[in-house]
Amino acid sequence: MIQLITKWGKDLDKDQVLQEYPRPMMVRDSYLNLNGEWDYCISREKTAGTYDGKIVVPFSPETLLSGAGRIVRPGDFLHYRKIFRIPEGFLKKRLLLHFGAVDQECEVFLNGVLLGNHKGGYLPFHFDITDALRPGDNELKLTVTDRTEEAPHARGKQKLVKKGRYSSLFYTPQSGIWKTVWMESVEEERYIESLKITPLLDERAVEIRVSLAGDESGKGAGTGTEKTKAGAADPAGADGFRKKGSVIRLTVRDRGKDVAKAEALPGQAVRIGLPDVHPWTPDDPYLYDLFAEAGEDQVSSYFGMRKISAGRDKHGILRFFLNNQPFFFNGLLDQGYWPESLLTAPSDKALIYDIVRLKELGYNTIRKHIKVEPERFYYHCDRLGMIVWQDMPNGGGDYDMNFVTDKPNASDEFARSVKDGEEQYAMFRREDAEGRRQYYEDLSGMISLLYNYPSIAVWTPFNEGWGQFDAAKATARIREQDGTRLINEACGWFDQGGGDMYSIHNYSEGLTVEPQQNRVVALTEFGGYAWAVEGHMACGKVFGYQSRSSREELTAAYRELLEREIYPNLEKGLSAAIYTQTSDVEEEVNGLMTYDREVGKFEEDELRRLNRKLYELFARIT
Repeated sequence: MIQLITKWGKDLDKDQVLQEYPRPMMVRDSYLNLNGEWDYCISREKTAGTYDGKIVVPFSPETLLSGAGRIVRPGDFLHYRKIFRIPEGFLKKRLLLHFGAVDQECEVFLNGVLLGNHKGGYLPFHFDITDALRPGDNELKLTVTDRTEEAPHARGKQKLVKKGRYSSLFYTPQSGIWKTVWMESVEEERYIESLKITPLLDERAVEIRVSLAGDESGKGAGTGTEKTKAGAADPAGADGFRKKGSVIRLTVRDRGKDVAKAEALPGQAVRIGLPDVHPWTPDDPYLYDLFAEAGEDQVSSYFGMRKISAGRDKHGILRFFLNNQPFFFNGLLDQGYWPESLLTAPSDKALIYDIVRLKELGYNTIRKHIKVEPERFYYHCDRLGMIVWQDMPNGGGDYDMNFVTDKPNASDEFARSVKDGEEQYAMFRREDAEGRRQYYEDLSGMISLLYNYPSIAVWTPFNEGWGQFDAAKATARIREQDGTRLINEACGWFDQGGGDMYSIHNYSEGLTVEPQQNRVVALTEFGGYAWAVEGHMACGKVFGYQSRSSREELTAAYRELLEREIYPNLEKGLSAAIYTQTSDVEEEVNGLMTYDREVGKFEEDELRRLNRKLYELFARIT
């Protein structure tokens, strides 16, 4: 591997790593960032002995920016230690310790006290550490294990052993802490634990549900069956809650002006009407501010008023709709990898850069491929105006690539005829019952985490059969948890007939589509044209579906692809096109940019022209 580094990695200050507030959807005025240098070691012992040196958190030990440059293997234990002090005046009543993500399993200790453990490498978790604190220095320790493809947990494209024709599709694995570690202090034991915000564009209202920590009555009220309207009388029992300080006060603010207020009980959905609703779109990413108060606890948030749906155009063809108008999702497959830091962007500016570049080139959608980004990524998409299709990271065993790739590519009939139920678990490498249970827990956790972000339009539970099982059941669970977004049930192939889209992956010539009766036609991966730019390649071996040798040749091939495959199929029902991909990643050199983001590979004015033509044709047809 040739070590590339982006301009943000070159400018890294290890004492000021990713200091931005990590949870933009629920902000408190209390924030203590624990990123930076920690002690670490990798050993075969569950208890740490001598620490090997320093690691820069939140970069995984496999990355350049971590300062470690070592791979954690099955059977290894990755140990972390951080000594910290609570600043004077920071501690209110309770102290919460947050981990953005730790891959794959960990135990967490404070001053020798086991706080708890966590399984799954993509989602945040936290502990109330108040009772384990002591004056002066506090010792925080983690013990992490990561078996990558030898465990059934979600792992995305990480792979320890890469072999065979499709080895280039997988990337360097990473382990341990890879999102921000931070603390906050709260006044109350029953602090605001979560917000659930649902825009109701047609009703000119927003529905808000607030849950308090440790509130059993609030959890019981959070089933979706109890609703009140702003300004309505309090439901039975509200006086009792008010005496306990549990009534939640909500304020919606538009450009600094209060426009609506309401009160709610914990776990209760309250519907707040909005005057002069301003819809959210990629061209006009308009956001409202939201403030919630419970007792002494206060959080700030935001939301966008938008509606994602499917409907029929003027010719009766099923299309995707945004805010009740036909909409074409024109986007990029996005792996979210960085050469010096893998899954962790080297800085917040780096996250912003990719979004802005794609938007400047005329795209409106990012398909976030088998990775859950830090929450700041979705916040930037919300405020900048970029739609997100969110994949669930894949798991299961080590895949049979002949079954999940060769055969579906050779035969569309095969790709749409194979079932994914119990009798097929072995073929899809989903024999492990605990792994299947963990999948649903992670799926639910991902949707809960990202539910409020208006930029997210699509959930994708499975991609190309990688660890797929019971896709119809996964779709039903998603619908139950979130009925406001679209579902791409089985992206690419192994179609089970469900979800909202008829998904096609096509990297060859001759695409023809026809309208479907019950689902919208979507080209969810295509293109993948490669140009290996000298001096900007991470590997000697390179991969792409078709190769070109210059910016001019690559741009011409892309233009021909759109004119031959995309434009003619618009009138036949095609309503989305996701090109592969945003940037090169390791052996893959099929990005719009090089892996180090130094070179744009296409003639940018021509890309913008081709994208404008796409939108104009779609608007004329629909």
